[in-house]
Amino acid sequence: MDTPSTSGAVTLFGKEDNGFVHRIPALLYIQQPPTFLAFAEKRSSPRDQDALFIVMRRGVEQNGVLHWENERVVANAKMPGCRTMNPCPVYDEKTKTLFLFFICVRRNVSEMHQILTGRNAARLCCVTSNDLGTNWSLLKELTEEILGEDLRNCATLAVGPGHGIQAPSGRLIVPAYLYYIHCRMCCLPIPFWTKPHSFTIYSDDQGSSWHKGDMLWGQKTVECEMAEVVCRNGSHLLYCSARTGKHFRVEAVSQNQGMAFANSHYCQELCEPPHGCQGSVVCYEPLEEAEELEKTGSEANQSLTGEGTTSWLIYSHPTSSTRRVDLGIYVNKSPLEPNSWTQPWIICRGPSGYSDLAVCQDTHAVGCLYECGLNACEKIDFRRFSIQELMDKVPSA
Repeated sequence: MDTPSTSGAVTLFGKEDNGFVHRIPALLYIQQPPTFLAFAEKRSSPRDQDALFIVMRRGVEQNGVLHWENERVVANAKMPGCRTMNPCPVYDEKTKTLFLFFICVRRNVSEMHQILTGRNAARLCCVTSNDLGTNWSLLKELTEEILGEDLRNCATLAVGPGHGIQAPSGRLIVPAYLYYIHCRMCCLPIPFWTKPHSFTIYSDDQGSSWHKGDMLWGQKTVECEMAEVVCRNGSHLLYCSARTGKHFRVEAVSQNQGMAFANSHYCQELCEPPHGCQGSVVCYEPLEEAEELEKTGSEANQSLTGEGTTSWLIYSHPTSSTRRVDLGIYVNKSPLEPNSWTQPWIICRGPSGYSDLAVCQDTHAVGCLYECGLNACEKIDFRRFSIQELMDKVPSA
């Protein structure tokens, strides 16, 4: 399957004749060689309990055309008696190692059952590849290593879904969340006091060891993604966008690369449908404008780069507050300022669900992998658009 460098949507994962479906997209872009890595869950039905394993497709850029290889199973990403869920890849630029995080959940055990009983059936796992997904390592189970003492109060947990990031310092950062048991009675969890909280999983040694950051305690937050924002003074902030069931996204910022988050709040510009929906966020560096701003400090260039930062945030999510429809792309040129998100550019009319973004900084483009179709679980499409097209289409950009 070949697609031009920028084009309309192309279906990467569709519903199969045997009834199998694909859900939960995750996307990475590798600059050298120019390659997209698209991941998804394969399921026997749209239900979470019917997840089977993770599949991937690789899109290789050749002479301005993106060639998509056939779907392949990530064969080592599985545990006996478990379903594999929530693909969350992250790439180490220094060692050229691809890490694929996911969870393995005991078959026929729902998330709600784990929350009500306080008995975690999910294991946090990872496989790695040194050839962009052609071959994979054996599975490494990381639950105890990462959660430590928090494991005893964990009703269930998950990573992403979506992508992780590598900070300029080299730190690898994977978004995650867990349902934390805040209160027990006679050693049994009280479901009302079992609440979800987002957090980071990170490594400072190229993935040799992994650690857990502090949880985002202020609100009940689940699926999340993160992006590192570059400030005008040269410092970096980690921005977190998290799903909630309270009509709006939660935003928070970390000054220590995800060790802890502060200033968490509901963002009134980014709505959630009932029960919420996963969304994706990435950082884009408009390098030319940032360099010009350093030289001139002109007001015109300040309007391009945003007050306080040289980074923009780009965010994808269904735009309706009542149901999962009309996937939109939002832009924020001033991530440190309130009320700075644009209105969305709708890239997919009709049913839509989970999505994941990847920035092509070298070609000033963005890739988006998203659920859509006659219903939100029918297929997963890919679309790539230039930053110029995005700025032309986003209202009030």
